[in-house]
Amino acid sequence: MSLTNEIVLRPRFTFEVQTHNEILLKGFEDQSDFAENNYIVTRVDNHIFIKINKKDQHFWSPQLHLEITDNGDNNSIVKGLFGPNPTVWTMFMFFHFVVAALVFGLGVWAYTNFSLGNSYAIQVFLSLLMIVLWFTLYFAGRIGRTKGMPEMRQLHHFMKETVRTYR
Repeated sequence: MSLTNEIVLRPRFTFEVQTHNEILLKGFEDQSDFAENNYIVTRVDNHIFIKINKKDQHFWSPQLHLEITDNGDNNSIVKGLFGPNPTVWTMFMFFHFVVAALVFGLGVWAYTNFSLGNSYAIQVFLSLLMIVLWFTLYFAGRIGRTKGMPEMRQLHHFMKETVRTYR
């Protein structure tokens, strides 16, 4: 599994399978019934969510979201998206939003002080600090992706084996 774009935090992939989508969806549902399975498999309509078992999860554990759609002529398209736990992803997006809002707010405050002829050094310093924090959040996400890479490979292998089994 190679990534064509190294800057991406949530890798995606798409491939076609010569099997009806309901057979694949049912196959993933059947995999979730095995007690010795190391994965939690959940189906919602044409969507499959594969997660690492709770006992093996850590903060950076990824999950694999698959969308399996019918492409006609007994073919299916499988679209996959690796990502962190939705709670972790929401937290990171919230922090990014707060930092961005603070950068813009501090920028307006600095411009206002500049226009009035007042000192604006503190606002510029805080804006730059927020930008550094923004990059820190980004690199924390990259580190998290790196820590979750072995589990991403496990999830990808599990998905490929399940597709191969029910092909």
